[in-house]
Amino acid sequence: MQIQNILQAQKEFSKTLNPLNIQFRKTNLEKLRELIINNQDFLCEAIYKDFGKSNFDTFTTEISFVLNDIEYYLKNLKSLSKPQKVKTNLSNQLGNSKIYSEPLGCILVIGAWNYPYQLSLSPIIAALAAGNCCILKPSEIAENTMKAMSKIINENFPAEYLYVYEGGVQETTELLTLKFDKIFFTGSTKVGKIVYKAAAENLIPVTLELGGKSPAIISNNANLEVAAKRIIWGKFLNAGQTCVAPDYLLVHESLHEQFLKILKKYIDKFKYEANSIHYTKIINEKNFIRLINLIDKDKIYLGGKYNNSTLYIEPTILTDINWNDPIMQEEIFGPLLPVLTFNDFNSMLHKLLELEKPLSAYLFSDDSKEKKAFLERFSFGGGCINDVIMHLGNKNLPFGGVGSSGIGRYHGKFGFETFSHQKPILERVTWGEPNIKYPPYSEKKLSWIKKII
Repeated sequence: MQIQNILQAQKEFSKTLNPLNIQFRKTNLEKLRELIINNQDFLCEAIYKDFGKSNFDTFTTEISFVLNDIEYYLKNLKSLSKPQKVKTNLSNQLGNSKIYSEPLGCILVIGAWNYPYQLSLSPIIAALAAGNCCILKPSEIAENTMKAMSKIINENFPAEYLYVYEGGVQETTELLTLKFDKIFFTGSTKVGKIVYKAAAENLIPVTLELGGKSPAIISNNANLEVAAKRIIWGKFLNAGQTCVAPDYLLVHESLHEQFLKILKKYIDKFKYEANSIHYTKIINEKNFIRLINLIDKDKIYLGGKYNNSTLYIEPTILTDINWNDPIMQEEIFGPLLPVLTFNDFNSMLHKLLELEKPLSAYLFSDDSKEKKAFLERFSFGGGCINDVIMHLGNKNLPFGGVGSSGIGRYHGKFGFETFSHQKPILERVTWGEPNIKYPPYSEKKLSWIKKII
């Protein structure tokens, strides 16, 4: 079946859905949950073929996120869908005001390869919870996971409700010519611009989850052991192929040598070795070559070894880095960790303000003034104080970028809102209305209008 025909079928099917039929949505979310649970081994096998991710990491960073999303919406769908009563101003009395959440219609979700289940299925789940029909275009770079999702979904859901469209750049380009009611994209800023431009041709609203160079700041008021342990875990999770991983470190110069030694200790302790079950390979040769070309051999403090045949790059720390180095010109998205130093906290923040707003930022400090300055002066998508990445695990927090790191947000209720139209309704009584807003006008009526408004 042609994808244009599938989209048309979804448009027709969406017209038959009762926007307030919560049970229909729950039934399909429960069905998806059971399919994921019953096919965990199949899903784990597929992602291992793509880039060697262990069952442990697949569950903790992929499947558990998806299952928790489903559980959240099953528990909260009734309250999220309920019309929200708001205050009615004086000029609209006697009346009542409510906001109704209605489905947008047909949604296109374009997933990413680095967390192919989480970053494809989490937005799909939010869109279905909000009452929409969906077409999912997973990333073709993680080919096996794309085929796994296609098999599970397309064999168990009607195409007019939920469909996985396989393919590469040509198929994605084709999808972007169609008139969806919303496009949700996760990926690079470069491709995000292409998606945004294509959506603008049809005035399609978009959510763009992009990336950027996310800093981790280690002040001279930080707990160094905790900072090093959490940074090493967050940076080298998925071999650094994480959009919210610490991209580079800013370390107070008085701690530089000491902190490097602690970082090395935890890299050694965690044993990120070739063929380790808790350390993945680089997704493909193109990304592998890009990464090794960023390694300046004269600036290697630790690591730097790699294997072309297995696409393995060991955790690598680079020092004596400056802002003009090639590795500081783009998001790294791999197991390379450049370390810069600073001697004045406020001057360092001022430098960050000159850069593009990152998707995430992290501060390690126990100083209240530094925390306050970090939160109030520095704009970024989201982040942590004294940790990294873990803010993604709280469904009560929105996830999304700002500026060049993205547009829009999701997770929890924010995902429901992203895929809904918030329709405002004022209902008035049909008796007791004064005539002051109707012609003929007079100075007396104007004086009353000024008091009311």
